[in-house]
Amino acid sequence: MITLKEALKLDKSDLADLKKDINAKAKEKKDIGAYIEQFNDTDLSESGEGIPIAIKDNISVKDWELTCSSKILKGYVSPYNATAVENLLKSGLSPFGRTNMDEFAMGSTTATSQYGKTLNPLDTTKVPGGSSGGSAAAVAAGLAIAALGSDTGGSIRQPAAFCGVVGMKPTYGRVSRYGLAAYSSSLDQIGPITQNVEDAKILYNIIAGYDKKDSTSANIDYTPIEFKSDRKLKIAVIDNYINEANPEIKDAILATIKELENAGHEIIHKDLMNNKIDIATYYIVATAEASSNLSRYDGMRYGNRIEGKDLKETYELTRAQFGEEVKRRIMLGTFVLSSGYYDAYYLKAQKVRHKIKEEYDKILSEADLILMPVTPTTAFEFGAKKDPLDMYLEDIYTVSVNLAGNPAISLPIAKDSNNMPISLQLIGKHFDEQSVFDGGKVIEDIVK
Repeated sequence: MITLKEALKLDKSDLADLKKDINAKAKEKKDIGAYIEQFNDTDLSESGEGIPIAIKDNISVKDWELTCSSKILKGYVSPYNATAVENLLKSGLSPFGRTNMDEFAMGSTTATSQYGKTLNPLDTTKVPGGSSGGSAAAVAAGLAIAALGSDTGGSIRQPAAFCGVVGMKPTYGRVSRYGLAAYSSSLDQIGPITQNVEDAKILYNIIAGYDKKDSTSANIDYTPIEFKSDRKLKIAVIDNYINEANPEIKDAILATIKELENAGHEIIHKDLMNNKIDIATYYIVATAEASSNLSRYDGMRYGNRIEGKDLKETYELTRAQFGEEVKRRIMLGTFVLSSGYYDAYYLKAQKVRHKIKEEYDKILSEADLILMPVTPTTAFEFGAKKDPLDMYLEDIYTVSVNLAGNPAISLPIAKDSNNMPISLQLIGKHFDEQSVFDGGKVIEDIVK
């Protein structure tokens, strides 16, 4: 597949041919389930004249259906563009096809979608990760030049890792959330999924910046990223996380660290707190916010209404359209916010969240970047994780980054014995995406 950097040099005629080629490939590989909806050849003009970018089904595109892969939003058509989409259009790019996702971005496999599961294009018996699995699978399968996803607890980085592509989560507030369907408002962030680090930088530069329509948008100076190729970085390696990972992941990361040292970058060794504390904190904060955000889908104001014999039954039938995982998280969130449990769970989680941020800040006061695994294993088979708690532990290395609000990038560095991608992630200081991309490019060049 042509890269985004290369696509920016194409003329209109070549772009039209490119869109037809992508559409044809998507039809050929429809069984992967990367796309929920793609354009017919006769309708390609509807996507504009820009470079085609795949869009996750929780990001608003004017006059497109937006369902968050949930039955409760079936038939909802967005009346406006997300700011990230507006920024694409202003820069000569255009939305091109809706990608599959876990329902309301709740999951790590893209198997909770009302449209059916997405398969990992590198091994269709395995999960592509989630919740942005459709976007990652589309890029990995050559069905998209690049894609937008959203990351609440690793939902860009984890599927990028499982599919062997690059996924980047910006600092919270750096990319507008206007037009992103909310899961957990203090954690969600839109970001790029691409074929390489340079394309991720290009797409990030396009979508980043202040937006007055988003109250969580950071009103600070923004300088587009340009690589500093001769820079020597100081990188903090999180030993306890690396030692806990699958042996093949551990060995691949240690080999990459050795190459970084050989290239003249300084490595320091650090530990982070028990990551099970991160998971507990994340699932209290995220589910509490989800319980609040998803309360609007009641069939009265939003959502696909199912009429009952009275108001109570109408509510029950309408909200019964949520999938099992969404119901589970709404119930958990409602519980931790309830009288008698708020202080014991939610308030305590917010205090621990502050400690997690302080821990990142302390390490990053001594280093440019933090290096650690993205996931404890490579992509696993469908059905391998039957217990929801086991599934939650797949996010054990990613959720703390969202709790702290830092930028991070996931990129592939090797293959395991089953020929599946092994990735690592780099985490930077708040609003220091420059170091994140510089580090990503350095590692990408080392492992080529």
